[in-house]
Amino acid sequence: MAMLDKINYRYRLIIPVQWQGQTVSFTSRDITDLHPLKYLACPENREKVNIKTILYGKENKWGDLGIVCEGATDVWRLGDSACAVMGIKYKPAQVRVLSKLFKRVAVVFDDDTQAVKQAEKLVWDLRFRGVEAFRVGITGDPGAMSNDDAKALINELKTFKTK
Repeated sequence: MAMLDKINYRYRLIIPVQWQGQTVSFTSRDITDLHPLKYLACPENREKVNIKTILYGKENKWGDLGIVCEGATDVWRLGDSACAVMGIKYKPAQVRVLSKLFKRVAVVFDDDTQAVKQAEKLVWDLRFRGVEAFRVGITGDPGAMSNDDAKALINELKTFKTK
C-alpha cells in the first residue's frame, strides 16, 4: 500500500490494530525519520472501530495491572502486558476502557513536558473512576529502552504496591 485516500504511506511501517479478535484499524510509522508526521493513522471512514476509542496491544495477555504507554513501538518494547492509547491525547472512551479492564494502571509516557502533563492527567482521570493509577517517570521514550531496562521496569511494576 503506497496510497490510500490520497494519503501517501510510502516508507511507512503499517501497524494493524486489533480489538476483540478483529483487525479494526491501522496506524503507520515513518521509517525514514524524515517525514514531519512520524505516525499516520487510518482514515476514520475506513476504520471498523475508531483507534481512539480502544487500546493497542494484546488483550488476551493483559492482567490486573495495565501498563499504559503512548504508541505501538512502546508496547513492542514493554511487552505483552503493555497497551497504548495511540498518542498522548487520549479520549474519554479510552479512559472508560482502561477503568473496566484494569484494577491498577501504570502510565509510562515519554519524558517531554506535554507527555508528562498528559500522563498526570490520565492518572487523575483514572483515579476519578476508582482505578489505582500512578505515573512512572522514565528518561526518554519507552520504545527506545534497552531490552534489559524494559524487562526490569516491567518486573518492578508487577511487584510495585502504591498503598
